[in-house]
Amino acid sequence: MPVPETHVIVGASLAGAKAAQTLREEGFTGRVVLIGEEALRPYERPPLTKGFLTGKDPLDKAYVHEEAWYADNDVELRFGVRVTGIDRAARQVRLADGESVGYSKLLLATGASVRRPAVPGADLDHVHYVRTAPDSERLRAALEPGDRRVAVVGAGWIGLEAAAAARGYGNEVRVIARGTPLQRSLGTELGEVFAALHRRHGVEFVQGGGVAKITDSSVVTTAGTEVEADVVIVGIGAVPNTALAEEAGLAVDDGIVVDASLRTSDPDIYAAGDVANADNPLLGRRIRVEHWANALNGGPVAARSMLGQPVVYDRVPYFYTDQYELGMEASGAWVGGYDQVVSRGTDPAAYVSGDTDDLEFVAFWLSGGKVVGGMNVNIWDVTGDIQELIRSGRPVDAARLADPGVPLADLL
Repeated sequence: MPVPETHVIVGASLAGAKAAQTLREEGFTGRVVLIGEEALRPYERPPLTKGFLTGKDPLDKAYVHEEAWYADNDVELRFGVRVTGIDRAARQVRLADGESVGYSKLLLATGASVRRPAVPGADLDHVHYVRTAPDSERLRAALEPGDRRVAVVGAGWIGLEAAAAARGYGNEVRVIARGTPLQRSLGTELGEVFAALHRRHGVEFVQGGGVAKITDSSVVTTAGTEVEADVVIVGIGAVPNTALAEEAGLAVDDGIVVDASLRTSDPDIYAAGDVANADNPLLGRRIRVEHWANALNGGPVAARSMLGQPVVYDRVPYFYTDQYELGMEASGAWVGGYDQVVSRGTDPAAYVSGDTDDLEFVAFWLSGGKVVGGMNVNIWDVTGDIQELIRSGRPVDAARLADPGVPLADLL
């Protein structure tokens, strides 16, 4: 009797869980093994700095599938176990408990790990990093008393979402930032909108330096400023978990290098989610995306690719955030590649200056007259049109783009 094919997924993450689901939905009848290092079944990470951290939602809402789904769909879920190596010649993965699991196809959905500052005090007990559900639970317990001095290191998405959660509990919050908040993601023009939002909610920004050291009661910046803190939250980015791939001799460059079908340099090994540096035909370049939608959509594409289907992963990058009364969705990959910013609705500059309290607008990043990115703030049901503008690759009339009386669909 022939041995059934075995598809192994390393990383019981959103990408990994959606890949397992897709294998079954596409009719794969072989063995599916989903291996995760965390002691929880697969869950989505956005709630860790949004609904779960703020106390609005239970962790149950974050799980990708009900607990019974894995047994019902004959998916072997092994969590709380670490994969220590890949033997490509033997087509096996080695586990920390000494067992080996053979594979016909292998998907690496190993995600990323938080970046830790190489400074004294970075591992003190009151210093928090948010990557896992236990991380978020521990931080929530530290914030809930509402009478804490909170220092947030880093003014990216994680840092600002954590700052908003901390203020929601009534804590005093200071954010330590080298420059304009979200400058790397949004540029100065739109980053200032989020800075203004947080200032209106009582957050103070300490700008102009990084972190020199963390003590039991403060964070000292490289500019010499001492920020008193009972709780420190560090959000300075993430590092792709490429160790398994590197040790196995796979191509690695800021993530595991994969082609447009999410296949690595080994034709039987694939990668998806935060760890994958993928060739995106739409953008005409490689890109590694650390956002929820990339895991949600990349896992299924990798699964179909593992099954030999002719797939191409050319999604427009997408992410979202919720902070105070602001809800935002953004599409595209414009960082470092735009020459004009156009907006319709509330003038972002007027909000920053305090001339208006309205916060409803859509901003577009253009390069050579073409839309390369778009962000809708408190305006909904326009993401599809924004993404179609990006996908079209056609020049647009900036004046019509800025006119809220012109439907976005009319610009396509």
